[in-house]
Amino acid sequence: MTKSQAIKHFGSISSLAKALGVTYEAVRQWEGVPELRQYQIERITKGALKASLQDEAA
Repeated sequence: MTKSQAIKHFGSISSLAKALGVTYEAVRQWEGVPELRQYQIERITKGALKASLQDEAA
């Protein structure tokens, strides 16, 4: 998943950060969604967003 897909799903960076239990700044600094966060988002969204290693931040 891309960062923009995750933000769009949750509606805002703030909502995404709250769902993950991290700060707005932590999410804002991502170039891409870190691998472990992708799996966490996949679980939170019950599979609506899927983890994808190709979109992982380098």
